[in-house]
Amino acid sequence: MLYPILLTMSPNIPTALTWLRIVLIPIFVAVYYLPDPWLSPVAKNWTAMTIFAVAAFTDWADGYLARRWGEVSAFGAFLDPVADKLMVAAALIMLVWLDRAESYLAMVIIGREIAISALREWMAQLGKGKSIAVAFLGKLKTVAQMTAIIALLLHEPLIPGISTPLVGTIALWVAAILTLWSMVHYLKLAAPHFVHDPKVHHSDD
Repeated sequence: MLYPILLTMSPNIPTALTWLRIVLIPIFVAVYYLPDPWLSPVAKNWTAMTIFAVAAFTDWADGYLARRWGEVSAFGAFLDPVADKLMVAAALIMLVWLDRAESYLAMVIIGREIAISALREWMAQLGKGKSIAVAFLGKLKTVAQMTAIIALLLHEPLIPGISTPLVGTIALWVAAILTLWSMVHYLKLAAPHFVHDPKVHHSDD
């Protein structure tokens, strides 16, 4: 029922998948507020993890389809990273609330996403594209981040002898370290332009 509605709101399927990711966020959060008689704690973990995994899959699918079908649009390029950041931020906040993730790790990751998004946009206006190193670090960070969130949301034994929460915690630390590493790299790239950028205007406010 939801998919046809999304198609009427969007000019193409990749953008519709991005909208679907945004719509799934409040549904994902609402799972943990359901009364236990409606959904057991274990069922909540599996349901929330599944919803997040589906949302993460649409993150890959919308970009792949947009490139394959030549349906890349300015609106889609704007909306996709916004949906990604909302999805990750909502998941990290829920994990902190559930006492499954440290608040400072969530703050590092969320804060970096906001700061680097603004910095990346500014550098793009200066004609400075992303370096290969940053793009590669970003991919590693995303893999670690998604692994951490999925494992910590599930929180249930999956592989005998392996602690799912421990895997998630280690992956979250890796994601946080890669987050800081890529941020430092971006700041190094941007540093020469902070002083010499002719487009920067100072005010007395």
